Amino acid sequence: MSFLKLDLKTEYRNQHIDVLNEFYLPLFEESKLYCRAVGFFSSSIFARYAIGLHSLAKNKGKIKIVASPALSDEDFEAIKKGYEIRSKIIHDAILRELYEPKNLFEKQSLNLLANYIADGTLDLKIALLGNKNHNLGIYHEKLGLLYDEDNNIVAFSGSPNESQMALEYNYETIDVFCSWKNSDKERVSEKEQAFNSIWQGNDDKIEVFDFPDVNEEIIKKYKYTNTKNELDENVYEILPENSDYETENVQLHQTIEIPETVTLYDYQKQAINNWQQHNYIGIFDMATGTGKTFTGIGALCELYKNQGMVFAVIVCPYQHLVEQWVEDLEVFGIKPIIGYGSPQYKGFRRKLKNAVFDFNLQVKDFGCFICTKDTFADEDVQKSISEIHDNCLLLVDEAHNIGAQSYLKLLNKNMYKYRLALSATLDRFNDEVGTQILHDFFGEKCIEYDIERAINEGKLTRYYYYPITVELTESELEKYISISKEIFKHTKIDKYGNSILDESGKMLAIKRARIVAGANNKTQMLLREIEQYKNDNHILIYCGATTQKENEYNEEEIRQIDNISKQLWNQLGIKTAQFTANENSMERKQLIRDFAEGDVLQGLVAIKCLDEGVNVPAVDKAFILASTTNPKEYIQRRGRVLRKYKGKEYSVIYDFVTLPRRLADVKYLTEEEMKYERTLIKNELTRIIEFSRIAENSIDSVNLMMKLKDAYGLYEEEDND
Repeated sequence: MSFLKLDLKTEYRNQHIDVLNEFYLPLFEESKLYCRAVGFFSSSIFARYAIGLHSLAKNKGKIKIVASPALSDEDFEAIKKGYEIRSKIIHDAILRELYEPKNLFEKQSLNLLANYIADGTLDLKIALLGNKNHNLGIYHEKLGLLYDEDNNIVAFSGSPNESQMALEYNYETIDVFCSWKNSDKERVSEKEQAFNSIWQGNDDKIEVFDFPDVNEEIIKKYKYTNTKNELDENVYEILPENSDYETENVQLHQTIEIPETVTLYDYQKQAINNWQQHNYIGIFDMATGTGKTFTGIGALCELYKNQGMVFAVIVCPYQHLVEQWVEDLEVFGIKPIIGYGSPQYKGFRRKLKNAVFDFNLQVKDFGCFICTKDTFADEDVQKSISEIHDNCLLLVDEAHNIGAQSYLKLLNKNMYKYRLALSATLDRFNDEVGTQILHDFFGEKCIEYDIERAINEGKLTRYYYYPITVELTESELEKYISISKEIFKHTKIDKYGNSILDESGKMLAIKRARIVAGANNKTQMLLREIEQYKNDNHILIYCGATTQKENEYNEEEIRQIDNISKQLWNQLGIKTAQFTANENSMERKQLIRDFAEGDVLQGLVAIKCLDEGVNVPAVDKAFILASTTNPKEYIQRRGRVLRKYKGKEYSVIYDFVTLPRRLADVKYLTEEEMKYERTLIKNELTRIIEFSRIAENSIDSVNLMMKLKDAYGLYEEEDND
């Protein structure tokens, strides 16, 4: 705990900045001691401070508050007439400020106030100006000190009292001083000495009182749980932010249901029913474009309907998927807490803590947090999720991603009573261990709705598939073989018969794959094939994350995506835009709109960010210049193209198949030379077989597949298998 990591301003004005969330709460989370001297005390402030004071209490910190009672003119007159009755008047004035809680939130927060006093976390003293030999006045100082565990001090002073009105509604200003800044050291020391003098009763201008009976009144009025009963430590859990509690009453129940505007297909309903029969644990294995998201949200609604209380944690691999999920959730009346590193979602960790506390105390019976997989792994996020008492659902979209080694430790069955994985390809490529752990955690498939069934039942469009062969140049082939020889030195076979590369081998494999993806001959071949569509719209071109030569006369390497975009415009006048990780969510939405309308944009040129989740249903022509050996990638790319769209009867896929050399020249190779090229041919064949299998023109690919197998002797290998 340290203040040094906080970005503190020198001044805070509450009508220009959220002082509670920008100043008080971050400091409370790092504090061991909070000292406050204020003009007026009101218990209303604790309904707003409870979030931060909780953090301080969990740090085993202490709170010292010295305040003046809110005395009326009648109180002053009474005291002047009889000094001996002042204790009763002060006592009554303080009790007037102990108002009745307006809702369950305030009831909980004031319960914390009482618990802090009861266990000694909070010590409250009352101050008056003057003494028994002088007329009484109002103690009106506004001073605060916070200490972290390294004894760094933040001192602040200014106009706000310790009341809700001052903090939220008045125009108030505070000045901030930090002990670690040379320019502030003297001011901090002066304020520290001033507070200590007041607190210890050493300031002869101020009279300070302990009011044990007032403390007892606070405890009696507000304390209805303690750390020993059924709430145990949860009496100190984070309370909801004030922004969620502006109304008189807290809404305990939400309407979480499938709306009339949404009609689920029979297979979606069956998937949800099967999931219910499996105790709400399972896998939705559904092809891209068949409604996985709506099926998942429908399952969440059904779970809430049957169980009455659910806290849903939804995990997506990327930010753009989170945004799409948020839009779909809102169709079902669900407004989630959104968590990832965007300025607009600043404070999501605190909101998550608040929601968990609400849920645990049954202030609300539904909670929903949606985040990226990286945010899901965040330590604070995991801590908050781990504190959810029961009925927690983990719903993971594109769940194969969470099978990576760095995320597997997060799959704790004890934390998630309910579990649901959505994925068209849950099995991880070349990762038997990760795949098995995913299946063990998420259980059995509740539906298997593959792309062939989706096409046959009219949920996806039919398509034509055209493999376009492209040979490596002489220099590219030379580099390819050289790297392949090095890769063999870094390869071993595991117990499952799979080839495993060490880290050096993996880097070499990436380098080799970029040669294949960026083969220079692909550019001219693309221009030749796409020319017939130069006046059409809804064209999608997939590039590799690689470079290539701009043309045969220029040796300089540029990004393939930049070269393709440039050539399409210069050679054919096709208007395209790039769709990459560089575009933000608003820019992407605009690109998709322009792409669908076709007036200003004929095509999109993408690398990887369209692989998972982005909806561009208007696309009906795809040119795939680069594919990895991972079936997940090219299966998802195909699904991207087959989504239904108005006026779209079928789709066309052009797949650029990279060959090491002309097939006619293969017969001159030795077996040693051929083995380095055979790996590439096998990988390309696997994709051709998958794509052509259910294409409308599947027969057209048979001749090419036979030629490839003949040239590289792959029939013999099949016979040996």
